[in-house]
Amino acid sequence: MTTSQGLRDALADRLRASGDLEDPAWMHAAQGVPREVFVSDGFMRPLPGTHPTLYEAVKPTDEGWLEGVYEDVTLITQLDGHVSAFDLVEPTAGDPTSSSTLPSLVLRMWHQLGVTGGQRVLEIGTGTGYSTALGCHRLGDANITSVEVDPDNAERAAGALKGLGYAPRLLVGDGLDARLIDGSYDALIATCAVRYIPYGWLDQITVGGTVLVTLGGWMGGYGLVKLTVTGRGCATGRFLPGTTELMIARPHGRPPRPPLVLLSGQGKGSRFSPALLDGWTARWVAQLAVPNAERLGGGVHQVLSDVGTGSLAYSNDRVDDDGNPLVTQRGPIPLWDRVSEALIQWQEAGTPHQSGFGITITPKSQTVWLGDEAGPSWRLPV
Repeated sequence: MTTSQGLRDALADRLRASGDLEDPAWMHAAQGVPREVFVSDGFMRPLPGTHPTLYEAVKPTDEGWLEGVYEDVTLITQLDGHVSAFDLVEPTAGDPTSSSTLPSLVLRMWHQLGVTGGQRVLEIGTGTGYSTALGCHRLGDANITSVEVDPDNAERAAGALKGLGYAPRLLVGDGLDARLIDGSYDALIATCAVRYIPYGWLDQITVGGTVLVTLGGWMGGYGLVKLTVTGRGCATGRFLPGTTELMIARPHGRPPRPPLVLLSGQGKGSRFSPALLDGWTARWVAQLAVPNAERLGGGVHQVLSDVGTGSLAYSNDRVDDDGNPLVTQRGPIPLWDRVSEALIQWQEAGTPHQSGFGITITPKSQTVWLGDEAGPSWRLPV
């Protein structure tokens, strides 16, 4: 008979074999925290081949539910800010707004944070509470403060944590608003992505303390960075190896826009295929160059749209007289020119992964740089 403990042990063994889980203390946490408690209403999984993506509910009464809980995948628990698996009676489209992130990523981030027992940690994004429970198991309840913006999610997470005997400090509100938080912490870990580092976070961390956060954006680029706080409003750090993708914090999400219309504009040849933007690091570099733009499409059919000005850049199968891909631009911001300049600098540096980049934060700016602080750089949209 399949048991929760057996599935937990098997998951921990898989993560250890893959290299995602090396610390014995975090291995013990993975074995000790039952993930199913945090998705007791069920979860939602995407149906392959549906456009727009449809999600179907997987509920505790369904065959294979418990085994599904212990797959190393992200379990969607909410759509559009209010729809849960409990609400679904048929496959439904929507935007995921809450989830239980895949265990390998959660445990890897806790390990990368580098904290030990006795250090106080501020977690931004309680979500289901699974990550919070892992932190409590490893570091002790008294050392964990967790903030959740969604009151319903916060209530469910609090109940699940209490049911397992964990008693961290839980706050409900916008974790990006420093006025909510009062304390001095040794480290901060964010389970959501942000477009820039909220200065209020740095004010909560002692000098020499650590911030681990995923920088993301509206083009779908993500990079995990580990920062050391060096003073008030100041920090520096480097991006880490691997790939990390988390939901954007709700206050940093893209604002509503009218339907997109691809009007005619000035066409010019591109030095590289627009399909380059499908690549993990290339897309992230392009996002650094035009941080207020969103990206649609894929392959040679790319569309960049600046949210603030309406500027556009788009490509298709057309080429110029020299056979170069033709990209059309219009509006006050030459999106493709800026993207091209950044990608050419990245290519000239040997196309490094994000781990070849770093970041410097001062009270006046947040700057991502390539190689070192003297290299090519881009300011975040603070």
